[in-house]
Amino acid sequence: MVSDLKVKYQSSVLGFAWSLLNPLLMMLVLYFVFSNVFRFEVESFALYILIGIIVWRFLVNGTMTAMGSIVGRPGLVTKIFIPRQILVLSSVLSAFISSILEFLVLIPLLFILGAGVTVYILLFPIVHVIYLLLVYGVSLFLASLYVYYRDLNQIWDVVLQAGFFLSPIVYPISVIPTAYIGYYMLNPMTMLMEIYRDFLLYGSMPSLLSISMVFVAGCLIAFFGSLLFHRLERRFAEVI
Repeated sequence: MVSDLKVKYQSSVLGFAWSLLNPLLMMLVLYFVFSNVFRFEVESFALYILIGIIVWRFLVNGTMTAMGSIVGRPGLVTKIFIPRQILVLSSVLSAFISSILEFLVLIPLLFILGAGVTVYILLFPIVHVIYLLLVYGVSLFLASLYVYYRDLNQIWDVVLQAGFFLSPIVYPISVIPTAYIGYYMLNPMTMLMEIYRDFLLYGSMPSLLSISMVFVAGCLIAFFGSLLFHRLERRFAEVI
């Protein structure tokens, strides 16, 4: 986990600062496009987008890094006996720590830009650990399948790009037609975005039902991801 963080920022002039600059620059571009071209009327729209981007980045960074965690460490897979799920977990935890740091940098901006910060911000550790469970579960699926199907990274990249626009990151849920809103809310990322914005941006208590549903989704994804991982890991050493 520590080595993953060191590798990520080594030889970088700005180091960790890129973790903040990247979402900030993306926020500025998206804010200009969606406030001037598409004209979505959303309270504190800049923060709305920034929170969405930071939440989304954990899924992207965690899964993309973890996908190659088995293939990228052949020595640990073929020569040393360790629980191989640890390799996936290590990569996800590295992205988890980076995500926490990004949120810590976000907090001063919430005050500066007038967000409704309240005591509900203390829900962050609970929600973020639930999110960690979900990302870890998805990563188990990807890491185990990637050993056998090396095109998976290209496919997952397309899925992530589609998911960015199928989640309420740069637009409000109110633009979704009523006929489709039920299906739209089945996306765990939709509920996560709303949960984070409730306690970070609007200073309100998130829906306990939404939190429970995301937790159950994370548990199910982690469970089935672990089952698939254990089934496929028998041939990891010979395939790698």
